[in-house]
Amino acid sequence: MFKNLIIYRIAEGWNTDAAQIAEQLGKTPFEPCMPTQSLSVGWAPPRGFEHAPFVESIDGHWLIKLQREQRLLPTSVVNERVEELAEEIEEQTGRKPGKKALKELKEQATHELLPRAFTKGSTTQIWVAPKQRLLFVDAGSSGRADEVITLLIQACAGLSLQLLQTAESPAAVMAAWLMDGVTPEGFQIDRECELKGSDEMKPVVRYGRHSLDTDEIRAHLTAGKMPTRLALSWNERVSFELTDGLVLKKIKFLDLAFEGRDKPSKDEAFDSDAALATGELSKMIPALIEGLGGEHAGHSALQDLGAAVVERDSGQQLQEGA
Repeated sequence: MFKNLIIYRIAEGWNTDAAQIAEQLGKTPFEPCMPTQSLSVGWAPPRGFEHAPFVESIDGHWLIKLQREQRLLPTSVVNERVEELAEEIEEQTGRKPGKKALKELKEQATHELLPRAFTKGSTTQIWVAPKQRLLFVDAGSSGRADEVITLLIQACAGLSLQLLQTAESPAAVMAAWLMDGVTPEGFQIDRECELKGSDEMKPVVRYGRHSLDTDEIRAHLTAGKMPTRLALSWNERVSFELTDGLVLKKIKFLDLAFEGRDKPSKDEAFDSDAALATGELSKMIPALIEGLGGEHAGHSALQDLGAAVVERDSGQQLQEGA
């Protein structure tokens, strides 16, 4: 369900529920691009069904989806049409269009060509853990996450977010893990990493499908190169890459995470996938942040997140035992 995650802390004072958020998001729903519209962005039901809620609540976690559609109009195609229009004007007037006229011709060409342009759609998932005041955006770049967060804050009154920061630098901690081979309990170093130097040349060394417990790796670290990404796995249940900017990328759920789960029907797939993803990551992420020295400055709700998961799991076991 999630491929990448950027983590945000929800500021205190935001008291709401899924129904209220759904109502607020429903005021700016996604609409397909109009013929002369280059971009359309809006909120859509996470389940993918028309008229479904704009917020899905699964095991106390909220799922939200931002949908975007863009008309693909290559610059080369626009420029070619501008040249054609400019040639027509030159033939009629005997003079080449100036800069101001060319700018107007570019606008004219764009307006003319947009209805014939192909459209490309994409979605961005948002996961909210309201009890722990954490919010996660499934985005691989800060630019896309910023767009999503800006629109979410505009839609939800009183919402304030800040990127979660750890007490210790992810790059420095990853370097220590690679140097001595000791990782936090439950985490294992896999076979992918990228190291980058800080000198003028900014050299980059990438390892793929390669053992990282080598003298060569340690030599790069000793020479001053720092990890910008490192492949890890957690308890043989989740694999991912951690970046120096505290982004989780290439998230995959491993076979052990599926043990004991019945294969869901088509109608149950969304709920099953959401429960699996939020359940596993709700346990892994607090452990990861703890391994990075805990949350920087102030009280961290990540321990509360882990405690809530343990309490929930214990309650389920008691019910099963009964």
